Amino acid sequence: MRRLLSFCGAGAMIFSSLATAHELNVVTTVQPLNLIVSELTAGVAHSEAILPAGTSPHDYALRPSDVKKIKNADLVIWVGPQLESFLKKVLQGNSKNLALTEQAGIDFRHYGEEDEHEHEEYHHEDGMENAEHDHHDHEHHHEGIDPHVWLGPKQAIEVAKVITQQLVKQDPLHKEQYEANLSCFTSEVNQTITQLTNELKPLAGHGYYVFHDGYGYFEEQFGLKNLGHFTVEPDRRPGAKTLMNIRQALQAHQAYCVFSEPQFSPAVVDSVVNGTEVKVGTLDPMATGIVAGKGGYVRFLQQLGQSFTKCLK
Repeated sequence: MRRLLSFCGAGAMIFSSLATAHELNVVTTVQPLNLIVSELTAGVAHSEAILPAGTSPHDYALRPSDVKKIKNADLVIWVGPQLESFLKKVLQGNSKNLALTEQAGIDFRHYGEEDEHEHEEYHHEDGMENAEHDHHDHEHHHEGIDPHVWLGPKQAIEVAKVITQQLVKQDPLHKEQYEANLSCFTSEVNQTITQLTNELKPLAGHGYYVFHDGYGYFEEQFGLKNLGHFTVEPDRRPGAKTLMNIRQALQAHQAYCVFSEPQFSPAVVDSVVNGTEVKVGTLDPMATGIVAGKGGYVRFLQQLGQSFTKCLK
């Protein structure tokens, strides 16, 4: 892979001399999407994420500076209203946007009946004790498209193809470079799939719980054993029944690990794990700390793989 990365980086340098006076200004919503786009636009266009590093899109509110970035962009790339509801109003009448959920050629997961869980409005600082004494639990049904598409390596390749088509449409002068960048990205991700498959295969039977229901793409790709999640959405507090079921499973030694996320307080996770021998790990679906550039998306996948490996061994 090191040889391939070197070649792809050299290719971007060769093409960079073709850049025009006005390079495309591309913005994405979340950093993981920007990791993909920055590789596709290497040497010819500029890309950046709207959301600050480590920020969840589930409860984000646009700032005036964000609106300015969107209005000045040649292309806005977002997953869709299923994830970034805060963009629906500002993008009305804006034809320079690409909603991935509206594009053909991307194999999106769809939530099923198994995603039905009780929930309450979630306050990040609350722990298990608050949930147990709140009597307003009610059913929440996750349905429709799973928007966490960047967590699927194969889907990321499909996303990259769709984005490349749009880049070529808007900037045909650099068609050759966009397609060369896509080829390099595809090869890098496919090699990483093989690498992670070998690393994670021995852990396929090791069960775990995640903080929120967002890792299905990665789990399906690598055959991981997700026993459940605390909440279907990060802004919804887990209900008392959910927490009690998880704790009983932990006490019965059914799980190797419980994963929290750096975007949210681990208080509720800590309260459930307290008194058990289950390990606590961290999964970062937002690529916090990973710099956009060549190999950035691969580093993101490898970081996730390392997080699973460390806690499930």
